Amino acid sequence: MSSPKALDRRRVPGAARRARDRWTELAVRAGLVASWVSRRLGLGAGSIIGGRVTLALDPTALARLASGRRVVLVSGTNGKTTTSHLLAAALGTAGRVAHNATGSNMADGAVAALAHDREAEFAVIEVDELHLAKVAEAVDPVAIILLNLSRDQLDRGTEVRAVASAIGAALSRHPQTTVVANTDDPMVVWTASQGADQLWVSVGNGWSGDTSTCPRCGRALDATGERWVCACGLTRPVPAWRAAGGAAVRADATIPITLGIPGRFNLGNAVMALAAASILGVEPCRAAHAMGELEAVAGRYDVVTYRGHELRLLLAKNPAGWSETIGLLDEARSLMVVINAREADGRDTSWLWDVPFEQLTPRPVVAAGERAADLGVRLSYAEIDHQTASDPLAGLSLLPPGKVDLVANYTAFHQLRRRLAAEGQR
Repeated sequence: MSSPKALDRRRVPGAARRARDRWTELAVRAGLVASWVSRRLGLGAGSIIGGRVTLALDPTALARLASGRRVVLVSGTNGKTTTSHLLAAALGTAGRVAHNATGSNMADGAVAALAHDREAEFAVIEVDELHLAKVAEAVDPVAIILLNLSRDQLDRGTEVRAVASAIGAALSRHPQTTVVANTDDPMVVWTASQGADQLWVSVGNGWSGDTSTCPRCGRALDATGERWVCACGLTRPVPAWRAAGGAAVRADATIPITLGIPGRFNLGNAVMALAAASILGVEPCRAAHAMGELEAVAGRYDVVTYRGHELRLLLAKNPAGWSETIGLLDEARSLMVVINAREADGRDTSWLWDVPFEQLTPRPVVAAGERAADLGVRLSYAEIDHQTASDPLAGLSLLPPGKVDLVANYTAFHQLRRRLAAEGQR
Protein backbone atom coordinates (compact mmCIF):
# COMPACT_ATOMS: atom_id res chain seq x y z
CA MET A 1 0.00 0.00 0.00
CA SER A 2 1.34 3.43 -0.90
CA SER A 3 2.26 5.78 1.90
CA PRO A 4 0.42 9.13 2.32
CA LYS A 5 3.66 10.83 1.35
CA ALA A 6 3.79 8.92 -1.94
CA LEU A 7 0.15 9.78 -2.65
CA ASP A 8 0.90 13.45 -1.99
CA ARG A 9 3.77 13.31 -4.50
CA ARG A 10 1.41 11.85 -7.12
CA ARG A 11 -1.13 14.61 -6.50
CA VAL A 12 1.40 17.41 -6.91
CA PRO A 13 1.63 17.35 -10.76
CA GLY A 14 -2.18 17.59 -11.10
CA ALA A 15 -2.33 20.38 -8.56
CA ALA A 16 0.48 22.17 -10.32
CA ARG A 17 -1.34 21.89 -13.63
CA ARG A 18 -4.51 23.31 -12.14
CA ALA A 19 -2.56 26.18 -10.61
CA ARG A 20 -0.90 26.78 -13.96
CA ASP A 21 -4.29 26.79 -15.71
CA ARG A 22 -5.67 29.27 -13.18
CA TRP A 23 -2.69 31.58 -13.65
CA THR A 24 -3.04 31.45 -17.46
CA GLU A 25 -6.73 32.26 -17.12
CA LEU A 26 -5.94 35.27 -14.94
CA ALA A 27 -3.28 36.43 -17.43
CA VAL A 28 -5.75 36.13 -20.31
CA ARG A 29 -8.42 38.05 -18.40
CA ALA A 30 -5.93 40.79 -17.56
CA GLY A 31 -5.02 41.05 -21.24
CA LEU A 32 -8.69 41.28 -22.26
CA VAL A 33 -9.22 44.07 -19.72
CA ALA A 34 -6.17 45.95 -21.02
CA SER A 35 -7.48 45.56 -24.57
CA TRP A 36 -10.90 46.89 -23.55
CA VAL A 37 -9.38 49.90 -21.79
CA SER A 38 -7.27 50.68 -24.85
CA ARG A 39 -10.35 50.68 -27.07
CA ARG A 40 -12.39 52.75 -24.62
CA LEU A 41 -9.67 55.40 -24.48
CA GLY A 42 -9.35 55.47 -28.25
CA LEU A 43 -5.74 54.32 -28.16
CA GLY A 44 -6.15 51.57 -30.75
CA ALA A 45 -7.73 48.17 -31.35
CA GLY A 46 -6.13 46.85 -28.17
CA SER A 47 -4.78 43.61 -29.62
CA ILE A 48 -1.13 44.47 -29.07
CA ILE A 49 -1.40 45.76 -25.51
CA GLY A 50 -3.77 42.94 -24.54
CA GLY A 51 -1.40 40.30 -25.84
CA ARG A 52 1.60 41.97 -24.22
CA VAL A 53 -0.08 42.06 -20.82
CA THR A 54 -1.01 38.38 -21.07
CA LEU A 55 2.50 37.33 -22.12
CA ALA A 56 4.12 39.47 -19.43
CA LEU A 57 2.10 37.64 -16.80
CA ASP A 58 2.38 34.19 -18.41
CA PRO A 59 5.11 33.64 -21.05
CA THR A 60 3.58 30.21 -21.84
CA ALA A 61 0.15 31.68 -22.70
CA LEU A 62 0.54 31.38 -26.47
CA ALA A 63 1.30 27.66 -26.33
CA ARG A 64 -1.48 27.03 -23.85
CA LEU A 65 -4.08 29.00 -25.84
CA ALA A 66 -3.10 27.18 -29.05
CA SER A 67 -3.30 23.72 -27.50
CA GLY A 68 -5.94 21.53 -29.14
CA ARG A 69 -6.48 23.84 -32.11
CA ARG A 70 -5.60 23.36 -35.77
CA VAL A 71 -3.34 26.33 -36.44
CA VAL A 72 -2.11 27.71 -39.77
CA LEU A 73 0.59 30.39 -39.81
CA VAL A 74 0.82 32.82 -42.74
CA SER A 75 4.17 34.51 -43.34
CA GLY A 76 6.22 36.20 -46.04
CA THR A 77 7.25 39.72 -46.99
CA ASN A 78 4.10 40.73 -48.86
CA GLY A 79 0.50 39.50 -48.82
CA LYS A 80 0.29 38.14 -45.27
CA THR A 81 -2.76 40.12 -44.21
CA THR A 82 -4.74 39.49 -47.39
CA THR A 83 -3.89 35.78 -47.50
CA SER A 84 -4.77 35.28 -43.83
CA HIS A 85 -8.16 36.94 -44.40
CA LEU A 86 -8.79 34.74 -47.44
CA LEU A 87 -7.82 31.62 -45.50
CA ALA A 88 -9.96 32.59 -42.51
CA ALA A 89 -12.93 32.98 -44.86
CA ALA A 90 -12.24 29.57 -46.39
CA LEU A 91 -11.88 27.79 -43.04
CA GLY A 92 -14.95 29.60 -41.77
CA THR A 93 -17.03 27.30 -43.99
CA ALA A 94 -15.92 24.37 -41.79
CA GLY A 95 -16.00 25.86 -38.28
CA ARG A 96 -15.11 28.76 -36.04
CA VAL A 97 -11.81 30.52 -36.74
CA ALA A 98 -9.63 32.62 -34.42
CA HIS A 99 -7.73 35.16 -36.50
CA ASN A 100 -5.50 38.18 -35.81
CA ALA A 101 -7.51 40.13 -38.36
CA THR A 102 -6.09 43.55 -37.44
CA GLY A 103 -2.63 42.52 -38.67
CA SER A 104 -0.90 42.48 -35.26
CA ASN A 105 1.54 39.85 -36.46
CA MET A 106 3.88 39.15 -33.57
CA ALA A 107 3.39 36.85 -30.57
CA ASP A 108 1.26 39.41 -28.73
CA GLY A 109 -1.16 39.66 -31.64
CA ALA A 110 -1.42 35.88 -31.84
CA VAL A 111 -2.19 35.67 -28.12
CA ALA A 112 -4.89 38.34 -28.43
CA ALA A 113 -6.54 36.52 -31.34
CA LEU A 114 -6.61 33.17 -29.56
CA ALA A 115 -7.82 34.75 -26.31
CA HIS A 116 -10.65 36.51 -28.11
CA ASP A 117 -12.20 33.23 -29.29
CA ARG A 118 -11.41 30.41 -26.91
CA GLU A 119 -13.82 27.97 -28.60
CA ALA A 120 -12.57 28.23 -32.20
CA GLU A 121 -11.38 24.93 -33.65
CA PHE A 122 -9.21 26.63 -36.26
CA ALA A 123 -6.72 29.48 -35.93
CA VAL A 124 -5.24 31.55 -38.74
CA ILE A 125 -2.29 33.59 -37.51
CA GLU A 126 -0.46 36.12 -39.65
CA VAL A 127 3.18 36.18 -38.50
CA ASP A 128 6.03 38.57 -39.24
CA GLU A 129 8.93 36.70 -40.84
CA LEU A 130 11.31 37.60 -38.02
CA HIS A 131 8.90 36.15 -35.44
CA LEU A 132 7.87 33.01 -37.32
CA ALA A 133 10.28 30.68 -35.51
CA LYS A 134 9.14 31.79 -32.05
CA VAL A 135 5.43 31.57 -32.83
CA ALA A 136 5.77 28.21 -34.61
CA GLU A 137 7.61 26.79 -31.61
CA ALA A 138 4.71 27.75 -29.36
CA VAL A 139 1.72 26.72 -31.51
CA ASP A 140 3.04 23.66 -33.43
CA PRO A 141 1.09 24.51 -36.60
CA VAL A 142 -0.60 22.07 -38.96
CA ALA A 143 0.62 24.22 -41.86
CA ILE A 144 2.72 27.28 -42.60
CA ILE A 145 2.03 29.37 -45.70
CA LEU A 146 5.26 30.90 -46.99
CA LEU A 147 4.36 33.47 -49.62
CA ASN A 148 7.55 35.25 -50.69
CA LEU A 149 10.80 36.65 -49.29
CA SER A 150 12.27 39.95 -50.41
CA ARG A 151 13.87 43.12 -49.06
CA ASP A 152 11.84 44.91 -46.40
CA GLN A 153 12.81 47.19 -43.53
CA LEU A 154 16.53 46.75 -44.17
CA ASP A 155 17.54 48.39 -40.91
CA ARG A 156 15.44 45.86 -38.95
CA GLY A 157 15.14 42.76 -41.15
CA THR A 158 18.75 42.62 -42.38
CA GLU A 159 19.69 40.74 -45.55
CA VAL A 160 16.99 38.56 -47.14
CA ARG A 161 19.04 35.37 -47.19
CA ALA A 162 19.72 35.67 -43.45
CA VAL A 163 15.98 35.88 -42.78
CA ALA A 164 15.37 32.93 -45.10
CA SER A 165 18.04 30.86 -43.38
CA ALA A 166 16.50 31.47 -39.96
CA ILE A 167 13.05 30.46 -41.22
CA GLY A 168 14.49 27.32 -42.82
CA ALA A 169 16.07 26.29 -39.53
CA ALA A 170 12.72 26.78 -37.81
CA LEU A 171 10.91 24.66 -40.41
CA SER A 172 13.38 21.81 -39.88
CA ARG A 173 12.24 21.63 -36.25
CA HIS A 174 8.62 20.94 -37.25
CA PRO A 175 8.58 17.72 -39.28
CA GLN A 176 4.80 17.29 -38.85
CA THR A 177 4.06 20.72 -40.36
CA THR A 178 3.22 21.07 -44.06
CA VAL A 179 4.82 24.12 -45.69
CA VAL A 180 2.57 25.60 -48.38
CA ALA A 181 5.26 27.29 -50.43
CA ASN A 182 5.56 29.51 -53.50
CA THR A 183 7.43 27.48 -56.10
CA ASP A 184 8.14 30.58 -58.22
CA ASP A 185 10.31 32.26 -55.57
CA PRO A 186 13.79 30.67 -55.36
CA MET A 187 14.34 32.09 -51.87
CA VAL A 188 11.12 30.45 -50.66
CA VAL A 189 11.99 27.14 -52.32
CA TRP A 190 15.40 27.03 -50.66
CA THR A 191 13.83 27.92 -47.32
CA ALA A 192 10.84 25.55 -47.52
CA SER A 193 13.02 22.65 -48.66
CA GLN A 194 14.55 22.57 -45.19
CA GLY A 195 11.18 21.38 -43.84
CA ALA A 196 10.01 17.78 -44.05
CA ASP A 197 6.78 18.24 -46.02
CA GLN A 198 5.99 20.77 -48.76
CA LEU A 199 2.92 21.59 -50.83
CA TRP A 200 4.16 23.59 -53.81
CA VAL A 201 1.98 26.33 -55.31
CA SER A 202 2.68 28.45 -58.39
CA VAL A 203 1.36 31.99 -58.04
CA GLY A 204 3.00 33.34 -61.20
CA ASN A 205 6.26 35.18 -61.67
CA GLY A 206 6.42 38.46 -59.79
CA TRP A 207 9.25 40.42 -58.19
CA SER A 208 12.65 38.91 -58.93
CA GLY A 209 14.87 41.70 -57.64
CA ASP A 210 16.19 39.56 -54.77
CA THR A 211 16.62 36.22 -56.53
CA SER A 212 18.83 36.73 -59.56
CA THR A 213 21.38 34.50 -57.83
CA CYS A 214 20.90 31.16 -56.13
CA PRO A 215 20.20 31.47 -52.39
CA ARG A 216 21.98 28.17 -51.78
CA CYS A 217 25.30 28.69 -53.58
CA GLY A 218 25.36 32.23 -55.00
CA ARG A 219 25.61 31.26 -58.69
CA ALA A 220 23.50 33.06 -61.28
CA LEU A 221 20.15 31.35 -61.80
CA ASP A 222 19.15 30.12 -65.24
CA ALA A 223 15.60 31.44 -65.61
CA THR A 224 13.32 31.12 -68.63
CA GLY A 225 9.65 31.94 -68.18
CA GLU A 226 8.37 30.11 -65.13
CA ARG A 227 11.33 27.73 -65.12
CA TRP A 228 14.41 28.43 -63.03
CA VAL A 229 17.33 26.20 -62.12
CA CYS A 230 20.83 26.42 -60.64
CA ALA A 231 23.88 24.30 -61.41
CA CYS A 232 24.03 23.34 -57.72
CA GLY A 233 20.77 21.41 -58.10
CA LEU A 234 18.30 23.86 -56.61
CA THR A 235 15.43 24.05 -59.09
CA ARG A 236 11.79 25.06 -59.32
CA PRO A 237 9.64 22.22 -57.97
CA VAL A 238 6.61 21.04 -59.92
CA PRO A 239 3.58 22.75 -58.37
CA ALA A 240 0.61 20.75 -57.11
CA TRP A 241 -1.53 23.90 -57.35
CA ARG A 242 -1.22 26.91 -59.64
CA ALA A 243 -2.99 30.19 -60.27
CA ALA A 244 -4.08 30.49 -63.90
CA GLY A 245 -6.91 32.10 -65.83
CA GLY A 246 -8.86 33.23 -62.79
CA ALA A 247 -8.80 29.79 -61.21
CA ALA A 248 -6.91 27.43 -58.96
CA VAL A 249 -5.68 24.53 -61.07
CA ARG A 250 -4.53 21.15 -59.81
CA ALA A 251 -4.14 17.78 -61.53
CA ASP A 252 -7.70 16.62 -60.84
CA ALA A 253 -9.70 19.85 -60.88
CA THR A 254 -9.99 23.51 -61.86
CA ILE A 255 -11.67 25.68 -59.23
CA PRO A 256 -12.86 29.09 -60.49
CA ILE A 257 -12.06 32.00 -58.17
CA THR A 258 -13.88 35.32 -58.50
CA LEU A 259 -12.45 37.79 -56.02
CA GLY A 260 -13.91 41.04 -54.76
CA ILE A 261 -10.41 42.47 -54.32
CA PRO A 262 -8.27 43.49 -57.31
CA GLY A 263 -4.90 42.37 -58.62
CA ARG A 264 -3.27 39.37 -60.25
CA PHE A 265 -1.19 38.88 -57.11
CA ASN A 266 -4.35 38.44 -55.04
CA LEU A 267 -5.38 35.50 -57.21
CA GLY A 268 -2.03 33.96 -56.23
CA ASN A 269 -2.73 34.71 -52.56
CA ALA A 270 -6.14 33.07 -52.90
CA VAL A 271 -4.69 29.90 -54.42
CA MET A 272 -2.16 29.68 -51.58
CA ALA A 273 -5.04 29.99 -49.11
CA LEU A 274 -7.11 27.40 -50.98
CA ALA A 275 -4.23 24.92 -50.97
CA ALA A 276 -3.75 25.39 -47.22
CA ALA A 277 -7.48 24.98 -46.58
CA SER A 278 -7.42 21.70 -48.48
CA ILE A 279 -4.90 20.31 -45.99
CA LEU A 280 -7.49 20.85 -43.26
CA GLY A 281 -10.18 19.09 -45.30
CA VAL A 282 -12.13 22.11 -46.56
CA GLU A 283 -14.03 21.55 -49.82
CA PRO A 284 -12.32 23.80 -52.44
CA CYS A 285 -15.39 25.13 -54.30
CA ARG A 286 -17.11 26.15 -51.08
CA ALA A 287 -13.87 27.76 -49.85
CA ALA A 288 -13.44 29.66 -53.14
CA HIS A 289 -16.99 31.03 -52.88
CA ALA A 290 -16.37 32.26 -49.33
CA MET A 291 -13.12 33.97 -50.35
CA GLY A 292 -14.93 35.73 -53.20
CA GLU A 293 -17.17 37.56 -50.72
CA LEU A 294 -14.24 39.64 -49.40
CA GLU A 295 -14.25 43.16 -50.83
CA ALA A 296 -11.68 44.83 -48.56
CA VAL A 297 -8.96 43.61 -46.22
CA ALA A 298 -8.10 45.62 -43.10
CA GLY A 299 -8.77 48.85 -44.98
CA ARG A 300 -6.93 47.90 -48.15
CA TYR A 301 -8.99 48.73 -51.27
CA ASP A 302 -11.51 50.74 -49.21
CA VAL A 303 -13.05 53.69 -51.04
CA VAL A 304 -13.46 56.79 -48.86
CA THR A 305 -14.97 60.18 -49.72
CA TYR A 306 -13.11 63.17 -48.32
CA ARG A 307 -13.80 66.82 -49.20
CA GLY A 308 -14.58 66.33 -52.86
CA HIS A 309 -12.17 63.46 -53.41
CA GLU A 310 -12.98 59.77 -53.74
CA LEU A 311 -9.94 58.01 -52.26
CA ARG A 312 -9.10 54.41 -53.06
CA LEU A 313 -6.75 53.25 -50.29
CA LEU A 314 -3.84 51.01 -51.27
CA LEU A 315 -0.87 49.78 -49.24
CA ALA A 316 2.62 49.24 -50.67
CA LYS A 317 5.62 49.10 -48.35
CA ASN A 318 8.60 47.86 -50.40
CA PRO A 319 9.80 47.46 -54.01
CA ALA A 320 8.17 44.03 -54.45
CA GLY A 321 4.81 45.35 -53.28
CA TRP A 322 5.09 48.42 -55.47
CA SER A 323 5.92 46.34 -58.56
CA GLU A 324 2.45 44.78 -58.26
CA THR A 325 0.62 47.90 -57.08
CA ILE A 326 1.65 50.01 -60.07
CA GLY A 327 -0.43 47.71 -62.27
CA LEU A 328 -3.52 48.52 -60.19
CA LEU A 329 -3.26 52.29 -60.57
CA ASP A 330 -5.91 53.88 -62.76
CA GLU A 331 -4.55 56.39 -65.28
CA ALA A 332 -7.79 58.36 -64.96
CA ARG A 333 -7.19 58.94 -61.26
CA SER A 334 -4.89 61.39 -59.56
CA LEU A 335 -2.19 59.83 -57.40
CA MET A 336 -0.98 60.53 -53.88
CA VAL A 337 1.93 58.56 -52.43
CA VAL A 338 2.45 58.76 -48.66
CA ILE A 339 5.72 57.61 -47.08
CA ASN A 340 6.70 57.46 -43.41
CA ALA A 341 9.88 55.97 -41.96
CA ARG A 342 9.00 54.92 -38.44
CA GLU A 343 10.16 51.77 -36.68
CA ALA A 344 7.38 49.63 -38.18
CA ASP A 345 8.25 50.89 -41.69
CA GLY A 346 12.03 50.75 -41.38
CA ARG A 347 13.95 53.99 -40.99
CA ASP A 348 15.86 53.49 -44.23
CA THR A 349 14.06 54.93 -47.29
CA SER A 350 16.68 53.85 -49.84
CA TRP A 351 14.20 51.21 -51.05
CA LEU A 352 12.36 53.99 -52.91
CA TRP A 353 15.10 53.90 -55.54
CA ASP A 354 14.13 50.32 -56.45
CA VAL A 355 10.47 51.22 -57.04
CA PRO A 356 9.78 51.55 -60.80
CA PHE A 357 8.15 54.98 -60.62
CA GLU A 358 9.32 55.53 -64.21
CA GLN A 359 6.38 53.35 -65.28
CA LEU A 360 3.85 55.94 -64.09
CA THR A 361 2.00 57.68 -66.89
CA PRO A 362 1.25 61.43 -66.66
CA ARG A 363 -1.38 62.38 -64.06
CA PRO A 364 -1.56 64.81 -61.12
CA VAL A 365 0.77 63.46 -58.39
CA VAL A 366 1.42 64.53 -54.78
CA ALA A 367 4.27 63.19 -52.63
CA ALA A 368 3.25 63.25 -48.97
CA GLY A 369 4.04 61.89 -45.53
CA GLU A 370 6.83 62.37 -43.05
CA ARG A 371 9.40 61.53 -45.74
CA ALA A 372 7.74 63.45 -48.55
CA ALA A 373 11.03 65.15 -49.39
CA ASP A 374 12.83 61.82 -49.90
CA LEU A 375 9.98 60.62 -52.10
CA GLY A 376 9.97 63.89 -54.01
CA VAL A 377 13.66 63.52 -54.90
CA ARG A 378 13.00 59.98 -56.19
CA LEU A 379 10.05 61.13 -58.29
CA SER A 380 12.14 63.99 -59.71
CA TYR A 381 14.80 61.54 -60.87
CA ALA A 382 12.04 59.45 -62.44
CA GLU A 383 10.93 62.65 -64.25
CA ILE A 384 7.47 62.50 -62.67
CA ASP A 385 5.88 65.94 -62.31
CA HIS A 386 4.57 66.25 -58.76
CA GLN A 387 3.88 68.50 -55.81
CA THR A 388 4.96 67.88 -52.22
CA ALA A 389 3.06 68.19 -48.94
CA SER A 390 4.03 66.61 -45.64
CA ASP A 391 0.39 66.39 -44.45
CA PRO A 392 -1.47 64.07 -46.84
CA LEU A 393 -4.97 65.32 -46.04
CA ALA A 394 -3.88 68.92 -46.55
CA GLY A 395 -2.04 67.81 -49.69
CA LEU A 396 -5.27 66.61 -51.26
CA SER A 397 -6.11 70.25 -51.95
CA LEU A 398 -3.25 70.20 -54.48
CA LEU A 399 -5.12 67.59 -56.53
CA PRO A 400 -8.19 68.27 -58.68
CA PRO A 401 -11.54 67.11 -57.24
CA GLY A 402 -12.48 63.56 -58.16
CA LYS A 403 -10.98 60.11 -57.91
CA VAL A 404 -7.59 59.56 -56.28
CA ASP A 405 -5.45 56.45 -55.84
CA LEU A 406 -3.81 56.92 -52.45
CA VAL A 407 -0.86 54.57 -51.89
CA ALA A 408 0.80 54.56 -48.47
CA ASN A 409 3.35 52.47 -46.65
CA TYR A 410 2.56 50.74 -43.37
CA THR A 411 2.36 53.40 -40.64
CA ALA A 412 1.22 56.08 -43.10
CA PHE A 413 -1.66 53.84 -44.20
CA HIS A 414 -2.92 53.17 -40.69
CA GLN A 415 -2.39 56.78 -39.63
CA LEU A 416 -4.53 57.94 -42.54
CA ARG A 417 -7.31 55.46 -41.77
CA ARG A 418 -7.47 56.69 -38.17
CA ARG A 419 -7.61 60.34 -39.24
CA LEU A 420 -10.33 59.70 -41.83
CA ALA A 421 -12.34 57.72 -39.30
CA ALA A 422 -11.94 60.44 -36.66
CA GLU A 423 -13.34 63.01 -39.09
CA GLY A 424 -16.33 60.79 -39.84
CA GLN A 425 -15.47 60.33 -43.49
CA ARG A 426 -15.68 56.54 -43.72
